Amino acid sequence: MASCYNEDDFLFLSGIQHMAFCERQWALIHIEMAWAENVLTIEGNHLHERTDNPFEDETRKDVRVVRAMPIVSYKLGFRGIADVVEFHRVENEQEGITVRLRNRKGWWRPYPVEYKRGRPKSDDRDAVQLCAQAIALEEMLNISIDSGFLYYGQTRHREHIAFGQKLRERVYELSQKMHKMMSEGKTPKAQKGKHCSLCSLKEICQPNLTIRHRPIKEYLARMVDLEVKDY
Repeated sequence: MASCYNEDDFLFLSGIQHMAFCERQWALIHIEMAWAENVLTIEGNHLHERTDNPFEDETRKDVRVVRAMPIVSYKLGFRGIADVVEFHRVENEQEGITVRLRNRKGWWRPYPVEYKRGRPKSDDRDAVQLCAQAIALEEMLNISIDSGFLYYGQTRHREHIAFGQKLRERVYELSQKMHKMMSEGKTPKAQKGKHCSLCSLKEICQPNLTIRHRPIKEYLARMVDLEVKDY
């Protein structure tokens, strides 16, 4: 289903949530290197402060919690950091499902856990990111992972996400589109919708002005030129 990519072609795994939300947003961030903070991204950063510390791993009873775990997938062409990977201890080996952990007795079954601010979304942007993490872990550990969890800061509740065939196909579809767009180096036209009001890049994207697309670098250059002339 998927090609194998070289390390030079790796993209950020976290970008798949941007692609699922809006292709133009992904391109602005990952091709044109544009970024802006809003209250949503700032709150999200605060939520990740603890999970992003790789020195805060812990074991609680039969659960080993690994934070900020580096992950890669040659099938997806992704590299990134998993917020949390929980390894749950089970009594017996389950072939293709459990792993051994260094300096730990028994067999352990991994589950990725992604932390998000706010509430569960009406679209699949969070689920595809979590599933991509699972695919990377499967590749690294040579096992299968059937589910994981999304934790939402506003509800303080975990959502169980099953990694079914439809969701996995969606991840591969998005990853292939990301690599294609990156290789072409083109940012798509704006597709104005309700989602624009939630986007931290709304002022940079200017969806009302860029339906007939011009590269954001060209737009910024024109603005600088106008300021110089006015001066």
